[in-house]
Amino acid sequence: MKNKTRITTITITKVALSTAIICILGPLSLSIPISPVPISLGILGIFFAVYVNGWLWGTVSCILYLLLGFVGVPVFTGFSAGAGKLLGPTGGYMIGYIFLSLVAGFFISKFEKNIPLHILGMVLGTACCYALGTAWLAISYKMSFGAALMAGVIPFILADAIKMAVAVAVGIPVRSAVRKMSVNTDSAQ
Repeated sequence: MKNKTRITTITITKVALSTAIICILGPLSLSIPISPVPISLGILGIFFAVYVNGWLWGTVSCILYLLLGFVGVPVFTGFSAGAGKLLGPTGGYMIGYIFLSLVAGFFISKFEKNIPLHILGMVLGTACCYALGTAWLAISYKMSFGAALMAGVIPFILADAIKMAVAVAVGIPVRSAVRKMSVNTDSAQ
């Protein structure tokens, strides 16, 4: 009987490539003059990681991305890095990526062919990310939760909805192709 959590070369490769994609997309950002929080493509990278790897290994990819940025690799928004960025005023959103990947990944993994539930998982995961990030932002800037919500969530809802649509459109066929490749590789061994 095959152990589902067995770490294979394919798993390591998928995690490494997913982490690399998050690292490529994460620094690409757009600052909004009304908010200290930049619009980042990092969330899109997280969605791709959980589509390819599922909840467990997608979350590992996310944590590896955060660790790379923490130790100084410039993978955070605007090609920044370091503990100061991760633990700074907008760091709660980045820490929230972990919960985003767990929740979205669970829905994508558990409800394999149910796109509405994939979207629900991404919405719920993003809400977790928003909640942690908004609370962190409010505490860091000594502002009300409502003011932090207006600065760190409201301007981003449309952009994140577009990222979800792109993730579904790209993630489903990529997940299918990667699974076929994995099955073909496993059967060749």
